[in-house]
Amino acid sequence: MLLAQINRSPDLKQLVDEGFEIEVKGGHLIVHHIPYVNSSCEIRYGTLITALSLNNNITIKPDTHVMGFMGEHPCNKDGSIIAAIHHSSPNQHVADGFVMNHTFSNKPPNGYENYYHKVTQYEKIISAPAKSLDKTVTAQTFKVFECNEDESVFHYIDSNSSRANINHLNAKFKGQRIGIVGVGGTGSYILDLVAKTAVDEILLFDADEFLQHNAFRAPGAASIDTLNRRMKKVDYFTEIYSQMRRGIKAYPQHVTENNIELLNGLSYVFICIDSNSARSMIISHLKNLGITFIDVGLGVNVVDDNLIGQLRVTVGTPAKHDHIPNRIGSASMEDDEYATNIQIADLNALNALMAVVKWKKLCGFYQDLNEEHNSTFTINTGQLIHEDHTT
Repeated sequence: MLLAQINRSPDLKQLVDEGFEIEVKGGHLIVHHIPYVNSSCEIRYGTLITALSLNNNITIKPDTHVMGFMGEHPCNKDGSIIAAIHHSSPNQHVADGFVMNHTFSNKPPNGYENYYHKVTQYEKIISAPAKSLDKTVTAQTFKVFECNEDESVFHYIDSNSSRANINHLNAKFKGQRIGIVGVGGTGSYILDLVAKTAVDEILLFDADEFLQHNAFRAPGAASIDTLNRRMKKVDYFTEIYSQMRRGIKAYPQHVTENNIELLNGLSYVFICIDSNSARSMIISHLKNLGITFIDVGLGVNVVDDNLIGQLRVTVGTPAKHDHIPNRIGSASMEDDEYATNIQIADLNALNALMAVVKWKKLCGFYQDLNEEHNSTFTINTGQLIHEDHTT
């Protein structure tokens, strides 16, 4: 399916938004699952086919009122053909796997305004007898169609963006290669959010297995069978999100001095690890390469039978990273093996949301008036503080 063409053409986009099953093949608009009655008074489903009139790959006013159809000739509910629209029966091959068995003619006084007008008008005429026999039949199934690999990173159309008319904003993520170092609680939620954008690649780094406790602080719901597979975290999440999109690469290893070159050439890196020494080494490498990074932190403790704590998101860019030593633990600070490491799914998710929203600001998706490089959220006061501004 020519995804860009559909998204740039309001009439085609409206058909998708209203649940019609459409494809664009060989310069033709293909509309599936059109209910009709055949000569035996049986309800069947056919396909509307019409050549597209385009300018700069965007639909313009149809240059013909004639509509093609693949299937038997549609009939009235008594089995007689709908003579008012009958035109010809060419049985013409129009695209791979599609034959135009019939053509119909129904011409409004001023022609059809657009392809939405044309499709819905013919659908009403053809489907009316079927709907009179069975009121549950519909052409609007909201069925998801797979996109061609060379058109999108997604296996199916991002109709959420098209319905909101923000495809042009989502295009800002195209071409990006994102690294996520650590896919534990917060890192896995970052993946969940980034995977739903049009970035080209997402590289995952983590050597740990996905175990039972991880299931309670990660997106989704792992089955017992899945837990018994003892998969690496990166393989587990790659398997899940590859059902939705392409471009996820799993590296079942921690980032060390021996493999840190794997981060070279990335557009942004999310750092979601607890080790101060590893974090310091990674940040130093990214600063030297001029790669923007977003580091997340979560500290939670039990006090008076309640949980208190703070969430942090710190950004380092080529233009500003002088604040980093004051915000992030250095390599000289030993990792505390006795730390509680309390992880709560909602806090992991909130930490991830803060990080991803900041990344989207850096990409120009969201407006950023403060240009903060460090944000903290305190749980018990609900206070959100933004600091280390660009200006």
